[in-house]
Amino acid sequence: MEERFSRTELLIGKEAAVKLSKSRIAIFGIGGVGGYTVEALARSGIGTLDLIDKDTVSLSNINRQIIALDSTVGMPKTAAAKQRVLDINPDIKVNVYDLFYSAESADQFDFTQYDYIVDAVDTVSAKLELVERAEAVGTPIISSMGAGNKLDPTRFEVTDIYQTSVCPLARVMRRELKARGVKKLKVVYSKEEPLTPYETIIDPITNKVTPASIAFVPSVVGLIIASEVIKDLSGPFRNRPTK
Repeated sequence: MEERFSRTELLIGKEAAVKLSKSRIAIFGIGGVGGYTVEALARSGIGTLDLIDKDTVSLSNINRQIIALDSTVGMPKTAAAKQRVLDINPDIKVNVYDLFYSAESADQFDFTQYDYIVDAVDTVSAKLELVERAEAVGTPIISSMGAGNKLDPTRFEVTDIYQTSVCPLARVMRRELKARGVKKLKVVYSKEEPLTPYETIIDPITNKVTPASIAFVPSVVGLIIASEVIKDLSGPFRNRPTK
């Protein structure tokens, strides 16, 4: 009988599908990358998602964020994502946290509850806090490196942070993680040299330069992250025989 996730079960097997349905994953950052990660995890049958982000959907998000629609502009990103996820799977449990993750807010989260953590936040300080907290309790984590100012989605790859090159954000993360004694971190990054935007726009809230982006780059990063989470959680199906 056809069911919501029957095609997934055909591919990975019933045991792995059940495991996914019992898994709880936290996604920190529900933007261009994180939004597509949430989408794919929900469509893969994950049982519980924790969504963490303080931003609201803006008009400029529509070019690249799956939760950004004319009808969702002005909504909290967590609320827009939850609404979409429940429309995909009404049985999924979704916990939302409308906050920016930082050292000050970190104590609100018990990382031992999660089977996997996705880091799709923008700031180095938040990324480092996530990695250190995850490592302290032994919870798997995958981190997104720079996706802004990139145009070639085929250049992204999965590797350890200490095997990265070119990416400015990865360079900073390598230095800071080494100083903290963190020996490994699974990341998604690109060797593509960042492009120079045609115009410099300063974010009035953060006072930082707004990176350029396009529909098919952060989406690919988000889907790659989701695939790594699913493969790591499912385990055995990675070695299943082929025809």
